[in-house]
Amino acid sequence: MDRNGEDTPILVGQTGPLNGHRWKIRTTITVGRDADCDIMIPNRQVSRRHARIFSSDDGVLLEDLASKNGTHLNGDLVEDPVLLRDGDVVQIALAQQFIYLSSDATLPLGDYDKVDIGSSLTGKLRLEKRSRQVWIGDQEVIPPLSISQYRLLELLAEYEGRVVSRQEVIARVWGEKNAIDVSEQALDALVRRLRDRLASIDPQHPYIVTVRGHGLRLENPPA
Repeated sequence: MDRNGEDTPILVGQTGPLNGHRWKIRTTITVGRDADCDIMIPNRQVSRRHARIFSSDDGVLLEDLASKNGTHLNGDLVEDPVLLRDGDVVQIALAQQFIYLSSDATLPLGDYDKVDIGSSLTGKLRLEKRSRQVWIGDQEVIPPLSISQYRLLELLAEYEGRVVSRQEVIARVWGEKNAIDVSEQALDALVRRLRDRLASIDPQHPYIVTVRGHGLRLENPPA
């Protein structure tokens, strides 16, 4: 909270050279490789002026500045300025990840870098629900999963080892109101994309298992 008693949005560095660093967002923050950027990331994958985060009448926006290697929000490539929401994950190329918090009171700053990354699962695959980070062993899934991919994985993690019906998956990922319009093909495509993302790190284990006639199950091997 600032000296006027108002909550101030913050950006917190996660994986990358700026892990644990924090910036308050009051006007505009530029991110890039140049030394004159507000957040300098010393990595050749990062463009000289890569992205910016700025306050507007609608809230705090993220904008990619025509970077070479892209800016991702929750796993999706940023093409136009997009509104940030509490807990969003911002990825700058493959060099640095940040989490956006809409209020500096959302989480005690001194405790943020002490969050247990493996808090929600005990096997090789681990999730951190607040930041939506996903790890397989010691390797993080980067860029982060898309929101729909993460929702699917989170649901299966909650029922680890048990079958979740396709109807329940659709309702959780797309929402109850939209579930009736979601096709089986759309779900299959989402499952395939998530499997591909996990296989890019660990091709030896399927993780997402289809149980014919019943639904999906998460198989998480021991760490």
